[in-house]
Amino acid sequence: MRLKLKHWIGWLALAALLAPMVAIAQDAPTPLPRRADRMPQGIEQPADPSGATTAEPEATEPAVPDESTMQAAAQAAAAAAAAASANATPQPVTLMAKITEDGTPLPDGVTWRVFETRTDSSGDLILAQKSDDATAHMELTPGNYVVHVAYGRAQTTDTLTVAQGENRKQLVLDAGAMRLNAAVTGDVPIPINLLRFDIYGAGGNEADRTLVAQNLSPNDIVTLNAGTYHIVSYFGDVNAVVRADLRVEPGQLTDATLYHKAAQVSFKLVSQAGGEAIADIDWTVKTADGQTVFTNIGAFPSTVLAEGDYLVLAKRGEQVYNREFQVQAGPAREVEVLTTVY
Repeated sequence: MRLKLKHWIGWLALAALLAPMVAIAQDAPTPLPRRADRMPQGIEQPADPSGATTAEPEATEPAVPDESTMQAAAQAAAAAAAAASANATPQPVTLMAKITEDGTPLPDGVTWRVFETRTDSSGDLILAQKSDDATAHMELTPGNYVVHVAYGRAQTTDTLTVAQGENRKQLVLDAGAMRLNAAVTGDVPIPINLLRFDIYGAGGNEADRTLVAQNLSPNDIVTLNAGTYHIVSYFGDVNAVVRADLRVEPGQLTDATLYHKAAQVSFKLVSQAGGEAIADIDWTVKTADGQTVFTNIGAFPSTVLAEGDYLVLAKRGEQVYNREFQVQAGPAREVEVLTTVY
């Protein structure tokens, strides 16, 4: 870059030296005529070689609009003001929801949320209005909105354009319902307080599933969008778990019973078979591979275990008693640990 700069400086210096020589060798250039409005003050303008005189332009007064033009402008301004005012005036909007396309509008249990299309500083759509009425009546300024309706755990979203006059929008949830229960294989009933259900959206694996509903009790009816769901049934709090994929159809109730291969088990430490339970025992239950699945302190603890082989340890003071046992699906059973065996 420095070499190029010096090169150009050399050419500029040479041009400066040659300029006087060129000027001497040529006739002096004839200056271009100036425009009259650019001529310096106090210097006469050169005469036109043709002898013609240049006429000064006559001053013209600004045109004054006539009365009809003024009226038209006033009417246009008034119309623009009226349009702007109308666009800022809230208009009536009625929102209704149905379970299926050919169904009737829902009478209750609906929550409406209407959002503006612009976002706040956090990037979320701005909530314009909310209503818990099944048929919502709102007033919104003309423009575009996003409408969200929820009915139980079923929901849907659609766009809404509010114009001048009465506006009505009807959304179809395309939803159904599900009711869940469970029993032990062989139709052995399970106490309600020992059962709970989770519902997940369908997915290839557990990481891809979205939790839809949690800790549902038996016979709870939950409203869901039509589709396939992954159900998890928990019998007790240890390892009795059953999974199933169930389908919800629009406008229908999916009634399902899941079956557990498990049983309720209680423990007691006795000095003889059928004897009274000894108090203040520290209990531990392990699986066949040594995994601890249950611990408790007391005379008569109880839990639920899936089918399989187990080892129970009963610690009393410094003495530890144990017994191997097997769980099979069926009604509740009791496991006695004898002190006299050891």
